[in-house]
Amino acid sequence: MATVTETTIAQKLEALLKLQTIDSALDNIKKVRGDLPEEVRDLEDEIAGLETRLTKFQSEIASFEEQIANYKVSKKDSEKLIVKYKEQQMNVRNNREFEAISKEVELQGLEMEIADKRIKEIDFKILNKNDEVAGVESNLFERKKDLEIKQKELEVIIGESEEDEQKGLKDREKAVKTVDARLLKSYEKLRENAINGLAVVLVKRGACGGCFSSVPPQRQTDIKDKKKLIVCEHCGRILAGVEDPIPAPEKEKKPRGKAATAAAAAAAAATAE
Repeated sequence: MATVTETTIAQKLEALLKLQTIDSALDNIKKVRGDLPEEVRDLEDEIAGLETRLTKFQSEIASFEEQIANYKVSKKDSEKLIVKYKEQQMNVRNNREFEAISKEVELQGLEMEIADKRIKEIDFKILNKNDEVAGVESNLFERKKDLEIKQKELEVIIGESEEDEQKGLKDREKAVKTVDARLLKSYEKLRENAINGLAVVLVKRGACGGCFSSVPPQRQTDIKDKKKLIVCEHCGRILAGVEDPIPAPEKEKKPRGKAATAAAAAAAAATAE
């Protein structure tokens, strides 16, 4: 019967720290790109909005032009009716019929005047709408130029770091598989809430590597033992180990008091000889 090897706390911490190292490297690659990706997305959204507005304006102009066409047709119909009514006036039998036809002629004349007035009003609307279209088109042209420049800058930066990023993503995929599922969930949540993306840190110079709060010596000893998971009391980050400080080089001790006097006298005697 096969035995299941239980992962020790030390191994869990090592797996987490390795994942954090990979994620931090990927974060640095994204930092190099700066705000460019966001700027490109913002420009794309702005351009999409401008194009939608332009389409709307063009649709409104088409509607106005259709109204003008309808009024022109109405004018022609009125002109035809006036010609017809005037011909009928030539064959009336009495004044009553003549006056009735005259009123129809007058009515069609008013219809033509109203049509002319409406056409002028709509022409004015089209003129204003064309000004708005020109403004949007100019703005759209400038935004597209800006987008092209930003996209080229981003392409260059991505091209320079793409190989490292792809390698990092593959390494991350492997590293994730070695991390305990529950710990991974906690790790991801911590990273999401941390400004610098650090969820797993070392104790450096007696302080948490994430929030730089002091870690008591006894707690540092427990962290070094790696017998249980310990988190920072201040920021909640997982403390994976303690980074040993580099020992400072020892300074040569100078003799003091009588020893110093004796050493000086011996040195003077040696010089005299």
